[in-house]
Amino acid sequence: MMTEAQRYLFDLTGYLHLEGALGESDLSEARAAAERYIQTPPEDLPLDFGSRDGRIYDNGFAFDKSLERLIFQPSYWPIVKEFTSGKPRFVRGSMLVNQAGGVVDAGSLHCARESYGWQSTRYECRDGRIYCDDFVIFTYLTDVNPGDGGLVVVPGSHKCNFDRPDAIFNGGDLGDDAPPGTINVTPRAGDAVIISELLTHGTLRWKPTDRRRIVLVLRYAPQYNGGGPWTTDTLKTRLSPETNELMALASYTEIKDVARRDVVTLTV
Repeated sequence: MMTEAQRYLFDLTGYLHLEGALGESDLSEARAAAERYIQTPPEDLPLDFGSRDGRIYDNGFAFDKSLERLIFQPSYWPIVKEFTSGKPRFVRGSMLVNQAGGVVDAGSLHCARESYGWQSTRYECRDGRIYCDDFVIFTYLTDVNPGDGGLVVVPGSHKCNFDRPDAIFNGGDLGDDAPPGTINVTPRAGDAVIISELLTHGTLRWKPTDRRRIVLVLRYAPQYNGGGPWTTDTLKTRLSPETNELMALASYTEIKDVARRDVVTLTV
């Protein structure tokens, strides 16, 4: 499962930065697939794929097997299983692209508690394990350097018991610089960042004009959470049996075969 250091850091801050989460070949193949997705003309994309704004690319995880495999990446698969008490569900996945010199708007601070209410999401520690029923893994396919912009977090806010006052953190509005008390996380290509959706977070304006930021956004929950089925039949046919099983809703008592495995290899 998770290491003691990972548990401590995630419980303390609400996020975990995994350096070198992808090996060199996994990163190279995934990045090449992401570029193919970005470069493919919209009219040539299969059903269920495309970008509404040149920033969010639908179903990025399913465009290529090299991207689909990252759902089960060995560096964070044990964490997925621990957070869900061994009953994981992959909810959905997109690809986030900040174009060089393209859309540069910043995103405001937010979290599940603020958006949906305190009842919406749980975070607990029991029997030396972490339970987190709504979390995201950002898998980075390109570098983010200090000063570039990108992800901002408020450390420890996943356990906050009070509403965020409008007077702090610039009222939640983000621009070019991280407000005092927040952290701008700057991963390298091949790193992954895991956050609880209870963690207050947002995005600084992307500044570079000579390179993209490409991030695969993977969302997980326990198998009895995360809303109803959302995949289309055409998308399901693209996916391996292991992925379809992980995406399925299941009861509180069921244990999926795929969740029993320490290492998951896609069979198709």
